[in-house]
Amino acid sequence: MSRITLSRFLIEQQRSANLLPAELRFLIETVARACKAISHAVNKGALAGVLGEAGTGNIQGEAQKKLDVIANDVLLEANEWGGSLAGMASEEMDLPYAIPGQYPKGAYLLLFDPLDGSSNIDVNISVGTIFSVLRCPDGVTEPTEADFLQPGSRQVAAGYTLYGPQTMLVLTVGNGVNGFTLDRETGSFVLTHPGMRVPAETREFAINMSNQRHWEAPVRRYIGELLAGATGPRGKDYNMRWVASMVAEVHRILTRGGVFMYPKDARDPKKPGKLRLLYEGNPMAWLIEQAGGAATNGRERILDIVPTELHERVAVFLGSKEEVETVTRYHAE
Repeated sequence: MSRITLSRFLIEQQRSANLLPAELRFLIETVARACKAISHAVNKGALAGVLGEAGTGNIQGEAQKKLDVIANDVLLEANEWGGSLAGMASEEMDLPYAIPGQYPKGAYLLLFDPLDGSSNIDVNISVGTIFSVLRCPDGVTEPTEADFLQPGSRQVAAGYTLYGPQTMLVLTVGNGVNGFTLDRETGSFVLTHPGMRVPAETREFAINMSNQRHWEAPVRRYIGELLAGATGPRGKDYNMRWVASMVAEVHRILTRGGVFMYPKDARDPKKPGKLRLLYEGNPMAWLIEQAGGAATNGRERILDIVPTELHERVAVFLGSKEEVETVTRYHAE
C-alpha cells in the first residue's frame, strides 16, 4: 500500500465534500515546508552556530534565543508571498506583520509561536512550532490587531511541529487529528498517526511543581489528590512529567493520555496565566478537543474566550477529559 503524504492527505480532504479550500491547503503546505527548514536548523544546532542567546528580547520581555529569531524569520518569509494570507502575527513580534505590498492578499490570518520551549534548545531537548489559522474578516485587506482577536472556536486549521527524535507535524482542520512524520530521505511528511485520540483516563500529569506555593486553592487541592496516590481520594497512583515545552507535553498526551496544567500564578495577580491564548492556548485546545479531550482555563472552555489583546495570556488545563473536568469543577466549587 502506498504511503499517504501530507499533500495527498490535504488534497483528499479538499475533494471530500469540499472540507478544505484550495487556498487553505496551500497555506498548510507552506507552513509545513517552513517547519522542515526550522527542523534542519534545530538539528544542526552548534554545527551551524545557532545555539545561545540572540541578544534581543520579545514583546513579553523574554530573552530570545538565536533559533527563536531564525524560526520567526523562516515562517514570515515562507508565508508572505503565496497569496493565501491577509496578515500574520507571531508571539515574538509586538504587532501584526503586514503582507508586503508587491504580493497578493488572501483570505486567512496566520498566528504562530515559532519555537515553543526554546529554553530547551541548548540542552538538546524537544522543542516545536505551534500555528493557528483564522479567516480574515470579510472586506478586510489590511488587517489590524482587532481582526486577529477571534475566539479559538473560529479556527479553520491548527497544529504543531515537534522537533524531537523524529520531526512530526500534528494537524487538525476540524475533523479529527492526524500526525505526520518527516521522511528525511524523501523530504515528505507521511501520515503515520491517523485519527489520534486522547485516552479518557490517565495516570500522568504535567505541571511545574516549583510554583506550588503560588497556585490557587483549587489547583493545590487537585494536585494534592493526585500526589496522595492509591491511598488518596483518587484511588490510584500518578506519575508526574515536565518537559518545559508545551509541544512535547501535548504530544505525549495525544499519544498516551495525561493532563497538562499551567495555572494562574499569584506572583502577578493581573495576569490570568502564563501561556499565550492566541499562539498556544487556542491551537492546542482545539487539537485536544478534536482528539476527544478537553481544555479549559479552570473556569471556562478556552475556545470560547474572546481575546482582547494580541498577546493575551491564559491559564491552561488540557488533556484527558475526566481529569480536566475534575480540576475545572474544583474551580467552580
